[in-house]
Amino acid sequence: MPSNQAPLGARPAVFRKSRLLVVGCGDVGQRLLKLLGSRWRVSVLTSDPTKVTSFRAQGVRALVGNLDAPPTLARLSGLATRVVHLAPPASEGEADLRTRNLLQMLHLRSAPAHVVYASTSGVYGDCGGEWVSELRSPKAMSPRGARRVDAERRVRHFGRLKMGSTKTAVLRIPGIYALDRVGGTPIERLKKGLPVLKPEHDVYTNHIHADDLARGVFRALFLQSTMRAFNLSDDSQLKMGEYFAWAAQAFGFPSPPQMDRESIQSHLSPMQFSFMQESRRLLNLRMKRELRLVLRYPTIQDGLSPKG
Repeated sequence: MPSNQAPLGARPAVFRKSRLLVVGCGDVGQRLLKLLGSRWRVSVLTSDPTKVTSFRAQGVRALVGNLDAPPTLARLSGLATRVVHLAPPASEGEADLRTRNLLQMLHLRSAPAHVVYASTSGVYGDCGGEWVSELRSPKAMSPRGARRVDAERRVRHFGRLKMGSTKTAVLRIPGIYALDRVGGTPIERLKKGLPVLKPEHDVYTNHIHADDLARGVFRALFLQSTMRAFNLSDDSQLKMGEYFAWAAQAFGFPSPPQMDRESIQSHLSPMQFSFMQESRRLLNLRMKRELRLVLRYPTIQDGLSPKG
């Protein structure tokens, strides 16, 4: 058979389905699945066997495996031409061993053409309220941020190992919100009447609607450049106190009390207080120019205003 002819019975490449693997298919992963058409053959990795039936009902192949247990990941090798990695790191340590385990398995056989990794804007650390582009070097302040920096490094290294045959995209994501997302609104916090910082002590915060994030992930799957990082953020320019004050008015709650930095710590959990240690404003020009993502919800007010 001439080398330029497909084997008998093989479908021409243009008619073959793209093979996508989604690792960590929670809320954003589910939104991504809704964007995929019939030309995709989708597999998801889940650590919860009870979710298999639900995925199959969506026409999705569900593989049970645990990123903390490499032997359970054997079926991932050579499985997909594109991979979306949405799974978070473990809650301890400064290295993301889950990303290490995944990439080691993907390395064993033919590498995927694209790997998209969902990171966090926390890799930048505290920037003193400055505007931050993707050219700024990561300087994580917390072990949580350090794990993400480690994961980004591993993804970039994976792209270098494949000498350009695998295109990698790192998405640096701020706070994710949506009215229909569990924990996607500040309502529970407002009910508790938790305080915010006084304006002179306050920090800038950044957000992205879950639907816009899923659309950004989808567009990154077709990126032609390699080893690129993107700030996936909306156009809001709000300090944290301004955000909660607006939300309180929109949802019919009293405005949260204001405190100085020394007094507020005893009223918040360590996690809540940690978000008040970092201030930055994310520039999203690369997202708009290279991913060509037009935000459906450019601001918090567009995406979080109560319906009806």
